[in-house]
Amino acid sequence: MTGSDRPSALDPAVAARLKRGADGLVPAIAQQYDTGEVLMLGWMDDEALHRTLTTGRCTYWSRSRREYWVKGDTSGHVQLVKSVALDCDADTILVKVDQVGAACHTGDRTCFDADVLPLGQ
Repeated sequence: MTGSDRPSALDPAVAARLKRGADGLVPAIAQQYDTGEVLMLGWMDDEALHRTLTTGRCTYWSRSRREYWVKGDTSGHVQLVKSVALDCDADTILVKVDQVGAACHTGDRTCFDADVLPLGQ
């Protein structure tokens, strides 16, 4: 059960377009707005998306903690929202951010730079 089981203030027109998984969540990709660097993948429900759109800070649904979390509230590594878009199927959210500090919980700049797989093998 996610927070989406509760009412959200997300614009009903936007909510009607979202294609959620069985768990009520939509993957949200965070990308550095000026370089295009892919930073991380998180999960949003309607309320997390509403909070992201209205506060200017990325809010995600933590599947492990089963609660909302605002990126950077504990680490100081905030994501300042520059734009939010849905993909063509409305089943993925792209949030362009200005990342302050590391995006990954491991302390790396991105979640995708520590384990690059070899090609052609």
